[in-house]
Parts: sequence; C-alpha cells; structure tokens
Amino acid sequence: MPMALSGFLIRRYLRFDKTQPFISITAILAFVGVGVGVMVLIVAMAIMNGMSKEFEKKLFVMNYPITLYATSRQGISSQTLQSLQERFPKLIFSPYVRMQSVARAHGVMGASIIFGVDIQKEAQINGVLQKAIQNIDIQKFKQDKFALIVGEGLAEMLGVEVGEKISLFFTQLEPMGLSLSPVMKRFAIGGVFTSGLRAYDTSYIYTNLSALAAIKNIPQGVYDGIHIYSDRPMEDIEKIRLALNDIPHQSLSLEGWWQQNGNFFSAMALEKRALFIVLMLIILMASLNIISSLLMVIMNRRKEIALLLSMGTRAKEIQKTFFWLGNCIGCGGIVLGVMLSGVVLYVLRTFPIISLPADVYGITKLPIDLSVVDFCATLLGAVLIVCAASYYPAKKASSIDALSVLRNE
Repeated sequence: MPMALSGFLIRRYLRFDKTQPFISITAILAFVGVGVGVMVLIVAMAIMNGMSKEFEKKLFVMNYPITLYATSRQGISSQTLQSLQERFPKLIFSPYVRMQSVARAHGVMGASIIFGVDIQKEAQINGVLQKAIQNIDIQKFKQDKFALIVGEGLAEMLGVEVGEKISLFFTQLEPMGLSLSPVMKRFAIGGVFTSGLRAYDTSYIYTNLSALAAIKNIPQGVYDGIHIYSDRPMEDIEKIRLALNDIPHQSLSLEGWWQQNGNFFSAMALEKRALFIVLMLIILMASLNIISSLLMVIMNRRKEIALLLSMGTRAKEIQKTFFWLGNCIGCGGIVLGVMLSGVVLYVLRTFPIISLPADVYGITKLPIDLSVVDFCATLLGAVLIVCAASYYPAKKASSIDALSVLRNE
C-alpha cells in the first residue's frame, strides 16, 4: 500500500498542471537543465581526455619510454649495454651519441640537436623515424656515413630537399692557427620525418652513429645514452635501476618519458579537474529548479498532504514521495544528458565540424576519448546533486502540521 500510494502521487504530481502551469514549466526547466549540464560535462571531459592522450602519444614517440644517459664524460660503455640486453631480452635498446649543432643552407641557419644512432634499432622504438625510412634505402644510408634524416620543419626552413647537402656547425672546437674554430661538416639529406609537433620537426636530426662519434672524437663502443623501449616503462625503470647496481659502470641516470614532461601533464590534469568542477556547477544551478519546483508543488498541495497525514499516512511516506519525485525529474535529466552526449560525440567523431590547425596541434580532427572513470564520475556527481536537491523539499513536506492546515485552509 505505501509503495502504491507513493507511485500514484508521483505520477499525479508529474502531470502537467493546467491550473498552475508555472510549476510544471519549472520542473521541465530543471529536467532540461540537468540534461544539458550532464551533456556538456561528458563532452568536455571526452575532449580534454582525447587532447591529453593525443599530446601524450606525440611526446611518447619522440621522448622514448625510458632513457639511460651518462652524467660524466666517460659515457656508457658497450659492456654496460650488452649486460642490460642480456638481463632484459624483451626490451629494445638503441644507443646514441648526441651533439648540438647549427644547420646552414642557402644562407639560412637553424639550431638543432643531432643524434647519432643505429638507424634500424632506433626505428624499432621510434614510430616517426620508422615511417620516415620506409622510402629510403637503409643500406645506402649506412654506407653514406654522413647522411641525415631531418625534420620536415627544418627542411622547409632551410629550403632543402632529399638529396641536397647542408652544412652543420658543431660545438666541438678545433685549433685553426691562432684561434679555435667550430667543427664544420657537409651532410647529405637522406630522408625527412614528420612528428606532428613543430618543436621536434625543426630541431631534431638523425645521422649514423659512427659519423657523430668521429666528429665528437669518442672511441667506438662508447655512447652518450641509450633509448629503451618498454611496454611497461614505469615498472621496468625500477628493475633497470636495480640491475645497474650489479653492473660496473660510470655515473648513469635513468629518466622516464613522464618525468621529462611532468609539468606539462600535471598542468593538463589540473585544468581537467578545474573544468570538471566548473561544469558541475551547471548541474548544481539546474538542480535549484528542482528545489523551487518541489517547494511550489508542496505549497500548492498543502491541503492534500495534510489530508493524507490525517488519514494515517506516515510522514516518512510523504518525505519519500517528494524525494523520489525530485529524483524522477533529476535522474530523467541525467538520462537525457547521456543520450544527448552520445549524439554529440558521434557527430563530432563522424563529421569535421571542428577542425584544428595542424601546425599548432599536429592533428586536424578533434580527438574524442571518453574514459570510464570520467563518465562514472559525472554520473555519480550528478546523482548526488539531484539527491541533495530533492532532500530539502521532501523534508519540508513531511514536516507540515496537518491539524493547522486543515483548520485554516
């Protein structure tokens, strides 16, 4: 009986009241407001998460999962590399030598960082480089000791194409009479890579390991660092750190890709949390309409509520009735918001409504990636706000003095 009564009253109070249309309109506004708030929050979280993952993917490719580098002039020996390869056969190791240089061609100059690598090993852990060498002859590239693979941005800035030569000026100095002069070497461009991030495309250059080792004047089998690929870098970095304690080596340090860009991703996470809180306020504002709608219903139905209480209906039943009445409006809005967000996300994924400048973001299509955590957090936050908004009017309805109302009204 109590459940039947509550269901009857909820259906009755949800009907459009022609005598008091403003009450029903307020309930409709609360319903639509909650729905729009949930939709905006879900879509915003999907876009933020998609952008974060897109930047993470770009930075991950060019920064490598784990980097082992020397903190002394002795560098990393080939014995250390071999020991690590034996201990971690599932990981991929690519040693490198690194120098700073200035590239010059056609009277135009640009600063760059040049890496001497084994191009085939490096391509195994660098998808951008792997794509770049698909159209070049690897054996010919290795035979031409002083060959380069440059970023698309640097090639455009210098106005050069594949096959042309550019001059590289290094920070290494050599004596020239009464002065010191930077080492200069002519290199041939063997290929061009595109990372999607202009900062890398204008400053990164790859060449053969032996060429840069000769310019830097370091013996064979000594490296500045090692790029390491791992499917679980956060776990493997600790294992490698422990393994280095048992391997004789000079001063070495390990760094994960998340450590190289920690401030960037921390800022994005903070921005995402702030956006979540701000957009949740939209649902909170819409829920105020639930409170006002329920209070108006209670004021309009005071005699009915008093009559029910006088006939033996418990105050708890009245409270539960109006509590679930508010939840019906709010939760219906949440369902509407989920449906609308699904439509909006489908449209954004399917049609190029919003296009991004490729030179800024590295992509032209808006990335959409709604995580389960964000979706559940949105629903949970919305439900809690709706329940809180429904509780106060329900409490007020249950506290009506039936005797006073029936005597005066």
